[in-house]
Amino acid sequence: MKNINVLIGCIYCLLFLSFVSKSFAQQIPKLGIVSSISRDSIIHAAGFKYIGESVSNMISPALSINAFESNLEKIRNAKTKILSCNVFFPGSIKIAGPDVDLAKVLTYADGVLSRANKAGVKFIILGSSSARSIPEGYDKEKAKSDFVKTCAELAKLAAKHHVIIALENLQSSETNFINTVRDAADVVRKVNNPSFRLNADIFHMMRENESPEEIVKAGKLLAFCELAEKEKRTLPGVMKDDFKPYFSALKRISYSGYLFIEGKIEHPEVEIPFAFKYLTQQLTEVYK
Repeated sequence: MKNINVLIGCIYCLLFLSFVSKSFAQQIPKLGIVSSISRDSIIHAAGFKYIGESVSNMISPALSINAFESNLEKIRNAKTKILSCNVFFPGSIKIAGPDVDLAKVLTYADGVLSRANKAGVKFIILGSSSARSIPEGYDKEKAKSDFVKTCAELAKLAAKHHVIIALENLQSSETNFINTVRDAADVVRKVNNPSFRLNADIFHMMRENESPEEIVKAGKLLAFCELAEKEKRTLPGVMKDDFKPYFSALKRISYSGYLFIEGKIEHPEVEIPFAFKYLTQQLTEVYK
């Protein structure tokens, strides 16, 4: 009888330890994909809960009130949540360098962020390669100092409208300003506003041969993450890229926020479901 009680006690102990282990296991990042809202059904069926759209398509101040209201209806009826919009600024509105018209920048941004709030869009991704490119030979330190000041003003508007701006690192073939997570994180630190955070784009990190360690150094500045395969910016699984070193870095900072695919989609019915499964498998291997 005594041996049976000991055995039962051991079983309960193992079950308790298993429960504790599962309870303290890190939650994997929440998966989304940048695509048109017209693919909502395919994206939802694949397993994604979030879509990233573009400012110009959904919430730009240039859209008429009727067009914006129509978009709001699409957002309300979508099976997946429109969580983010990218391409914050068009190339015609400079946000870095000598030709910045701050009043114009802030007026436009206020319109975007106001509509983002009405649409329930939580994140505005600040990539905008053309808008932030600076003239060749221009003083990068001055450009960065001025950019920090501009971003500080943008952060105030984001706070007013309860939206988060996420600054994205972009590869040097797209822009000559802020090409790494390290540089983007430095801007975010200097802005020092919870409404202005970091978007670490792993695709651009790989293109710039930037170490996953920079994600660890950025730490709690990170509020968003994007990726695609390195060679042709394909969806995860097309070329079988291994993202696990970057996922390990995310795990080290206990990141369980948003991870969005932003890549070229040629065969959505096939590539989107496979990308969800492919990423989920790699994330599960790392976060287990």
